[in-house]
Amino acid sequence: MKSAHFILAFCLLALASPLAYASDPSPLQDFCVAINDPKDGVFVNGKFCKDPKLAKAEDFYYSGLNIPRNTSNPVGSTVTPVNVAQIPGLNTLGISLVRIDYAPNGGLNPPHTHPRATEILVVVEGTLYVGFVTSNTDNRLIAKVLYPGDVFVFPIGLIHFQFNVGKTKAVAFAGLSSQNPSVITIANAVFGPNPSINPDILVKALQLDKNVVKKLQSKLWWANN
Repeated sequence: MKSAHFILAFCLLALASPLAYASDPSPLQDFCVAINDPKDGVFVNGKFCKDPKLAKAEDFYYSGLNIPRNTSNPVGSTVTPVNVAQIPGLNTLGISLVRIDYAPNGGLNPPHTHPRATEILVVVEGTLYVGFVTSNTDNRLIAKVLYPGDVFVFPIGLIHFQFNVGKTKAVAFAGLSSQNPSVITIANAVFGPNPSINPDILVKALQLDKNVVKKLQSKLWWANN
């Protein structure tokens, strides 16, 4: 009887494993153009769907990723997302895109993570030092300097960054395996949430002096996207 239960549990896990590896659920129809008005819509994967017969080219279109973005901010980078918020037709398709502009001499896309997506990045201009950190307990840094035409992958959920080590501006494009990958910038999440995390927690967790923690919590933590 125990062996039968074990086999049954194993089979259920095997059947569930494809779902465990998917970032977004697979669509069950050609497309589901997202709409905000639920009238006459069907709720699918976090959004209401437009009647497919009313879909048009504009639902699947975005223009402007050729335009350089302003990087004169504290981190020296700007991320331009193209996800379901910009292209309603991406709803349920499990994919999105970003353009990242980096200021010369140290423009940084700070350490962050995408909880719902793997990212694949291609450099089109400049020189970037990029990397990610593996999970506990190894916490190993895997990093490389990239040049135009180089491609690098950041696995889902892992903390990663890009840093412009060149004297000129840099530009990269990245695809993400979610219609809405989200982003958690580590410093912003730790030192800038509202309300603030109790400083005593951060003092113990980060092994910092309490005055240092309070100073960091008092800073404006820039969101570059």
